[in-house]
Amino acid sequence: MIEWFSDYALFLAQCMTVVAAVAAVAVIIAKSRNQHQQRGGRLQIRDRGEHFRRHREALEDASHAAGAQSKRIKARHKARKAQRKTESRQQEARRPVIWVLDFNGDLRASRLPAFTEEISAILLAAEEGDRVLLRLESGGGLVHAYGLAGAQLDRLRQAGLELTVSVDRVAASGGYMMACCADRLLAAPFAVIGSIGVVAQIPNLHRFLKKNDVDVEVMTAGRHKRTLTLLGENSEEGRRKFLEDLEQTHELFKSWVSERRPQLDIEAVSEGEIWYGQRALERALIDEVTTSDSWLQTCSEQWRILEVSLKPQRSLAERLGRGSSAALERGIDSAIERLARLRFEKQ
Repeated sequence: MIEWFSDYALFLAQCMTVVAAVAAVAVIIAKSRNQHQQRGGRLQIRDRGEHFRRHREALEDASHAAGAQSKRIKARHKARKAQRKTESRQQEARRPVIWVLDFNGDLRASRLPAFTEEISAILLAAEEGDRVLLRLESGGGLVHAYGLAGAQLDRLRQAGLELTVSVDRVAASGGYMMACCADRLLAAPFAVIGSIGVVAQIPNLHRFLKKNDVDVEVMTAGRHKRTLTLLGENSEEGRRKFLEDLEQTHELFKSWVSERRPQLDIEAVSEGEIWYGQRALERALIDEVTTSDSWLQTCSEQWRILEVSLKPQRSLAERLGRGSSAALERGIDSAIERLARLRFEKQ
């Protein structure tokens, strides 16, 4: 009898485990579908002044003896309580806000959807007299992606918000396409600036395939539908057309920069060169040599500084680690980007 109860208990436990597992999978799938339908994220706001106030108080407390620390903490709590009572009786005048955004760009400017939502949110909340600071880092990438990112920054200026862009490390090529949208452009002393040029490279396997008796047929409707190809044989006409398209893109890039920074001698800085902070200042590519932290520190007394970031919701495939193709694609992009940045790092 005891053995029968033992077997039954084991069987019941196994059934309950299976039911619990199926229910857990169903809940995860339902939650994933709900998040996919929302296609949103969670907007996070950090009050920089409050954040560093806590750091300052912690350091000040640590620098005093243990007995003095408790007295300081009690006195501080008492002062805050009195301040809250005062503020409840009379509403404090709103200090102007500096809204802080971050853009760390890869080849595809893949952060652009979240960045667009952050800008839209700021445009809804900002009031007259507010400013925006963009902390930008990018070595460039796809023209259409960074062109759209620049157009998003233009929305801020069109709404009457003064835009400052700060580059602490690099804003080159597409990164500078974004940076030049600023009313005021800052860069650290050794930040990499410029690279106003266009580059494209396409491997061609035609000779390898021909050597192994592999034919590739490339058929198009339209003379210039395909200029250069990965597998087929490239023609001189195709190469000329491809170069012509690159030159047109370069001219558009130069016009974009010139419209936003008319003080530039665009022909002198648009051959693809890069400059560090001080040299970039001499060529009017930037307006001031300083870091983002230093600039914000000087503004902290008069302005309330709010850092805005949107944290996108991850899909079920991403959470379970099944996005292997996306991970591989990101790895390839990262390798290409790393090779491109070697140019900046070896200067």
